[in-house]
Formats: sequence, C-alpha cells, structure tokens
Amino acid sequence: MANPPQPSLGYPLTVTPTNPDKSTPQPEKTPISPSPPVLPGASIFPSRNLQQDQNSSPSIKTPNLLSPSNGIKTGSPIPHLSTPPGPPVFTSPVRPAAVPFRTSPATPQPVAFSSGSSLPTSSPPHFSDGSLELQHQVPLAIEDSISLEELPHILFSAHKVLKQKKLANVSSLGFGALISPGRKISPGPQIILRDPHRCQNCGAYANLYCKILLGSGQWQCVICRKLNGSDGEYIAPSKEDLHNFPEMSSTMVDYVQTGNKRPGFVPVSDSRMSAPIVLVIDDCLDEPHLQHLQSSLHAFVDSLPPTARIGIILYGRTVSVYDFSEESMASADVLPGDKSPSQESLKALIYGTGVYLSPMHASKEVAHQIFSSLTPYKLNIAEASRDRCLGTAVEVALGIIQGPSAEMSRGIVKRAGGNSRIIVCAGGPSTYGPGSVPHSFSHPNYPHMEKMALKWMEHLGCEAHRQNTVVDLLCAGTCPVRVPVLQPLAKASGGVLVLHDDFGEAFGVNLQRASTRASGSQGLLEIRCSDDILITQVVGPGEEAHIDTHEAFKNDASLSIQMLSVEETQSFALSMETKGDIKTDWVFFQFAIQYSSLYQADISRVITVRLPTVDSVSSYLGSVQDEVAAVLIAKRTLLRAKNYSAAIDMRATIDERIKDIALKYGSQLQKSKLYRFPKELSLLPEFLFHLRRGPLLGNIVGHEDERSVLRNLFLNASFELSLRMVAPRCLMHREGGTFEELPAYDLAMQSDTAVVLDQGTDVFIWLGAELAADEGRSAAALAACRTLAEELTEVRFPAPRILAFKEGSSQSRYFVSRLIPAHKDPPYEQEARFPQLRSLTTERRTKLKCSFIHFDDPSFCEWMRSLKVVPPEPS
Repeated sequence: MANPPQPSLGYPLTVTPTNPDKSTPQPEKTPISPSPPVLPGASIFPSRNLQQDQNSSPSIKTPNLLSPSNGIKTGSPIPHLSTPPGPPVFTSPVRPAAVPFRTSPATPQPVAFSSGSSLPTSSPPHFSDGSLELQHQVPLAIEDSISLEELPHILFSAHKVLKQKKLANVSSLGFGALISPGRKISPGPQIILRDPHRCQNCGAYANLYCKILLGSGQWQCVICRKLNGSDGEYIAPSKEDLHNFPEMSSTMVDYVQTGNKRPGFVPVSDSRMSAPIVLVIDDCLDEPHLQHLQSSLHAFVDSLPPTARIGIILYGRTVSVYDFSEESMASADVLPGDKSPSQESLKALIYGTGVYLSPMHASKEVAHQIFSSLTPYKLNIAEASRDRCLGTAVEVALGIIQGPSAEMSRGIVKRAGGNSRIIVCAGGPSTYGPGSVPHSFSHPNYPHMEKMALKWMEHLGCEAHRQNTVVDLLCAGTCPVRVPVLQPLAKASGGVLVLHDDFGEAFGVNLQRASTRASGSQGLLEIRCSDDILITQVVGPGEEAHIDTHEAFKNDASLSIQMLSVEETQSFALSMETKGDIKTDWVFFQFAIQYSSLYQADISRVITVRLPTVDSVSSYLGSVQDEVAAVLIAKRTLLRAKNYSAAIDMRATIDERIKDIALKYGSQLQKSKLYRFPKELSLLPEFLFHLRRGPLLGNIVGHEDERSVLRNLFLNASFELSLRMVAPRCLMHREGGTFEELPAYDLAMQSDTAVVLDQGTDVFIWLGAELAADEGRSAAALAACRTLAEELTEVRFPAPRILAFKEGSSQSRYFVSRLIPAHKDPPYEQEARFPQLRSLTTERRTKLKCSFIHFDDPSFCEWMRSLKVVPPEPS
C-alpha cells in the first residue's frame, strides 16, 4: 500500500480508521482504584529528534491489511499552537507544539490502525470441560488489589479516560504518562527465565488482562484482539491455575536471558569491572579551584569498589594519558591537542607497554599520587583565554576504552556489561583543537566557528553512544564554559551537563553519583496502546529506533524508542489523545523495556496497565493526578522555551491554559464574567503558577547558560526531581527536630523558625532573625535542617547545592523569590490557604505582616483573578 502524504518535519501525521466505532468484546467492569500516588522527593537530558518522516522512518510501518473493513484514510496535519502574535488560545482537538527539526525532542507519531475481527469466525474447537468462551484472566480478588501506585515506573496524568473525544482531547489539560525505564524498585518484579509469549500480529506480550481459552491454551491479545497460541503452555483446568504463571498474576514482569550472545563476553562477579570510567580533567585551573578538585578526586577514588576500572586523562594544550604500570611515580604519555588523534598514535598507545585502564585494587595508590601531582596553571593568561583541547581529550578517552577492538569491524565491536563512562571535569570552554571556539566572542568568524563546533561535538557524542559510552560534563568555577557548544556532546551520548559554583562538596558528590547511576545499556522502549489511543508527543533521552534494532511483527503499530542510556534518574514524557469516541469499558497500555543489565543479562521488562473509561467529566477530573499532569504540562511547555524570549511567550501560554481549563471543565459564576476553576483540579493552578515564575520560565536565574542547563536537565529528569523543579517543597522545623510540611508561601518566613525549601537542584535553609539570635537553638535547628536536606536528596542526581542563610541577608532573596507572595492576600484568604497562621498570636501575626517589603509580583490569587478565573478552594 502506498505511503500516505507526508507532512512537514515536526508535524504529526493523523491516521484514523474508517470504522473507529466498531464494537469490540467488552471486558468485565471492575474499577481500578483512582487514589493518588504517594510522592517522595528524588534525577537527566533532552534527546535528539524522534523524526516525523513517514517515508524515511523505518520503525513506523504500514501493515498489510487483509480485510477491506480496515481501510484507512489520512487526515490533514494537526495545526499548531501559534506563538507570535500573542499567546496561543487552546482549542480541541489537541494541537501539539511545533518543534523545529534537530533541536529538542519532537513528536513521535506511530500510525495506529483498528484491528480486524477480534475472534475467529470459524466454529471453535471442542473442549473437554465444555467451555466455549474466553475466560477473563483477572479474578475479582486480584483485580481489586491491583493499583497504579504499585507501578512506580509508570505515572499517568489521570487514572480514568474520558469516552467522549471532544472532552478528552482538551489540549490545555491533556492526557499522558511519565515512564522511568531504568528505575530500580524494591522488591523487584517477578523474573521469568524463558521466552515470552507474544502476539504474532502486533507483538504485544501475554499478560494478566488477556482472555484465555483454557482447553487450547490460546490467549486473546488486549491490544489488537487477535487470538494467539501458547504451544499448549496455558492449557489449564481452571483460570486459577494460570496464576502460577507470573505474567498472568502481575502487572510487571522481567523476562531474563543470560546466554552468551555477544563476542567479547566475559562473565564477571562485579559488573563495573567491564564498564570502565575515564576521568578527563581540565589542566588549566588556578590554585584555589585545583585544591578543591584534588579533594573531590581523592574522595571519588576512595568511593570506588576494588574491581572498578579507571583511567585518568589531563587536557590543556596537550592531552596527557596517565600510565598505571609505574607504581612508584605518576607518568603520562602526551598527545598533541590541536587535532584528532591519528589511528597510528592510538595504536602506539594501546599496543604499547602502558596500562591506561586499571582496576582500583591495583591502582588506587597510583591514582592518589596522580591527583596529588597536579599543579596549578602557571602562565599569566586569563581563565577564558587558556587553550583547552576538550574535544581531542574525549576522543582519546574513547580510544582507550575501545582498546584493541577499535580496529575490528563495526558489526562485532565488543560491548561492556554496562555503559562505560567518560566524566569530564571542566573549568572553562573548549578553545583549542577540534570542536573548539575562539577565546573571544568578538572574533570575526565566531558564529561560523561555533556552528562547526556544535556539529562536531554532536558527532562526537553520537560516536560515543555507538561505542556504548556516556559522556558526562561536570563544569565548575567562575569561567563561562560556553554551554551551547558542550551541550550536544553530553546530550547525544546520553549524558548530562551540570554547572557547579566550585569543585567542592556538591561537585564531589556528583562525581561519585555520576559513576554509579547506570542501570544498563542498549535500551529499547516499545509502547503499545489500545486502538483508541494515539501517542502525539514524546520528550526524553532517546531517538527513534531503527527497524533492525527490534523484532518486527505483521501489524505492529508500536512506538519504538532507542534509549541513549538506561539510568534510574531519567524519564520519558508521553502525550496522548483519543482518536474517536471510546466504546469499550477499558483501554490498555503496554510498555516493554529491553536492555542489557550491568551483569550482561538481556532483560525485557513488560508492564501492562488497564485504565477504565468513563462518561462522567467529574469522575474523570477526580482521577486526574495534579502533580503528574503539572509535570507533563511543564515538559511540553519547556520544550518550546528554547531561549529567554521564548520562555516569556510560554508564560503567556500558561495563562491561556488556566483560562481554557476553566472554560472547558469549570463553570461560569451567575451574573459575572468570572469562571470557577474545577474543584477536582485544586492543586494544578498553583503548580503552574510556580512554573511560571520559577527558574525554568521566570527570571530568577540570571544567565541564559544556567537556564539552558536547567531546561535540558528538566526535560529528561525523573518525576520526583521534575516536580520539585516545577514546585518547591516547604518544610518548617519544629521543636524536637520534627518538620511540618507547609504550602510554599512566604507566610512560612516567621522569625522564630527555620524553614527548608527543596527546589530540586537547590535546597535552601532559611533561619529567622529571632532564631538566629539564639545560638544554641539556631545550631540545633540548622543541624536538623541539614540532616533533612541530605536525606531528601540522598540519591538525587545531580546532587543539589544545600545553602543556608539568615533572615535579612542578601542571599535570602533566592529563598523569597521561590515562594508565593501570599502576604498580599486578605487575611481570610491567607488563613484558608495557610491554616498554620491561626496558631499565631495577634502580636506575632502583626510582626510577620510588617516584615514583608512591598513589590509588584502578584500573589497566586491575584494572578488567577487577573485571568478572570476564581481560584479553586484549597483541598
């Protein structure tokens, strides 16, 4: 069949069935608990494009449709939210944001087709037990116990789906899910040491929601409704007996294969032995920075397990590769930094007598000697003008990781058990050799050279990804590192770029966490949905998977994403819409995550979710998870905020969202032009208000490089970190070392208290002036706050700065700027949203009111009313 007309790049293609309302067998009606998930507190970078080109995309396949009832028609491309002139107005159906080609993650659009007849029309076989119908696999007792809260990998923005397309596809609210493929959970999923049973039509996996023909062992796919055989495995006297199969009793299972399928496979007791870490260190640091860096490096080496392999490279005008074969002294081989290393020089290095990657148990002392021998920069040249051949150094690091196999053909390059890591410790920009830019912005050819450097760095990142190596860039100090030039290297390899104030504590912690955050490698994410659901956009650290990277099935309409790395601190944000009015009582989603674990086992993690469909708008809104919905909206919004002026436009978009949600789902007040925001979504406007004025879209962060790093980090971050970056968490210290969680309002700034504010990438500790004056109480409160901050961020990556300051200090402005200025609201509204005020005496209340300085920034309630919307009652 000929391909349908091709839209312009970045625009989704709409393909709808001619018979979308065709009836299908309806499963039993058993509700899923819509209770909201329990949210703890928690960590990475936007991907390259998932390109929307129907002709050139091999992973989006046009199936061979045998039945004429399955004819398709192509719709016109969905129009986009216009930005200039003026803010966009949201209308139905969904209009995904226009995303330029080759910048940030775009909108993958799988072509979904309605299935053919779900059951064979020929007479069914005779069963000895007399049963002629499919048995529903999930008994009532198990069904009631299945909860979405038990699936931390998958978070839906709502636990129910609206049947009416017009109401479901209100783009200002939207529907979608957050997936964290590499997330570790305890206890782990059930493990199956055999091949899975998969639908031969669409590739979906057998699961607990399938209907089973007990007499023959056949099972009906929940995605395409086709009947499949199980080689007799699912033949059972009763459906209860099928619960012995893990996939028939659990929503999440791991299929594990441990066979030796790869050249160069070496079974190891500790996985890190086969995935080396190479430190690439800036050799142009002044003495204060170098001293901090040395301390962090010494601590890093001490934190590594004995079997971890490490390499050390220094770069400045040349590249020095340290040799671990000399136990009594720090020696290095030196390569020029003005050009890429030749094959001859790499061969001479790799096949020489030097040892450049060595396990820690044999080389810890040598590593300490190397770090101790580092010397500060001696020439009298400004930091920004020093020659740094960062690109060449990373190329050399890739060469020694690849080792002798570098000359092998591409098809049989040996693979380590997990992602190898290159961690660059940078104190300034790349200004020498390949991928460099001139020292000065005033250079007459700077724009062209920067463009060439961007291309070269992205190519180097892609090459690192091909070699199964992640490049993390940990930058510190006061010298600008030219973030736009370095970002493509980290992004294309699946790594991160993080800015630090210095090479001290936070840098050292991130150095340690960067080396251990991998969950596996060679990741592939496949997403299959019921025919009624269409995926319109994906944001996350991946790219469209090529057809040769995964098994192909006849009518497979799945979305396949090649993950750049498999790490716990990442997530993918999916935006979805319904293709038509839904006739069934349930819709199904299946997520298959295939990757190689650190121990070289091939794992296929299969998660199957079933959501009920409803006619009632109130029931749907009641199932909306405000935190997840806010994070998904924020990721869609940040995708378009590529610079400061675009971020200002996105603030106007947030305003339009609030107005449109109130218009579509709220109610108009009698004899008024005001709309009441739906009470079921009482938390959502506050989250979006925080987003609008916070560091991601607001002007709290001063430099565009810093904003760019935060935006890129946010677009790939886990749900927990993303939520904190959108809306901070406020905790007030109480006597006895306990903490009370409060709304993030400036009313928490009471002079006799200490307050902790967790905003994801920073944790602020604020000490009131009265408390600070009492040395004993102040010290105890500060220690308790620091302990809490460390506990909240124990596994977070990047590790946040923990900053403490007193009331009235210049630094406290950072704290104030992240809190909603609720002091501007009338007293009755303050008490309604901040009940803790009622416990204050009149004197304390007056003193608190007098402590605030007037400024023009509106409160949350003032902002809502300016949009002609009545703020929702606090929940």
